[in-house]
Amino acid sequence: MLRELYQTIYPHVCYGCSADLAKTECWLCSICKSNLPITHFHRYTSNPVFQLFAGRVPLIQASSYYLFIKESAVQHLLHALKYKNVSNLGVAIGEWYAEELRNDGAYNSIDTIIPIPLHKSKLQKRGYNQSEMFAKGLSKQLNKPVNNSSVVRAMATSTQTRKNRIERWGNVEFVFRVEEDDTLINKHILLVDDVITTGATLEACANQILKIQGTSISIATIAFAKI
Repeated sequence: MLRELYQTIYPHVCYGCSADLAKTECWLCSICKSNLPITHFHRYTSNPVFQLFAGRVPLIQASSYYLFIKESAVQHLLHALKYKNVSNLGVAIGEWYAEELRNDGAYNSIDTIIPIPLHKSKLQKRGYNQSEMFAKGLSKQLNKPVNNSSVVRAMATSTQTRKNRIERWGNVEFVFRVEEDDTLINKHILLVDDVITTGATLEACANQILKIQGTSISIATIAFAKI
């Protein structure tokens, strides 16, 4: 158990390719890190993530850090983050992305960061919310607070992985509830998640938040999966 804990905090293998890491490397080997498919979507207003929500949710900005490619280092990273109890990896990815966002002046106007919440049953089973870990990394570098209490997932839902666009929307249409409304009034909120495919989950959550007076929404995710 101590060995597993040590390897979680100080990983000795690359989560992209499983190669041994050099002493100066962390999480990813230099080859995997340099070859990750970074999108730079945040540099373009009308990027594929922003366009995905056109006519669905009014957004200020929207972007994803990586392109999701099957059997790639990105998929291996996300799998480790979600299913191998490597929560700190999410924080690291958030810090990497936030450094790029900050250098380019993106998301400067946000007031707070809200991760897509997990239902309490799934949170108890996994032990952490991978989107919240990503949000914490963003928060460290962007110097914006994380709000993980104002939006709750009121109902448990089945996995979205094998569902089409219509099924995904029906699966999450009524699952989110906004609490502590006063804390969100007139706030520009950065809503974050791990992977965006159809955008159904983010859309359902954003539409609940936008019912609060004066709120505006931007979106950021770790990866964007084309369908």
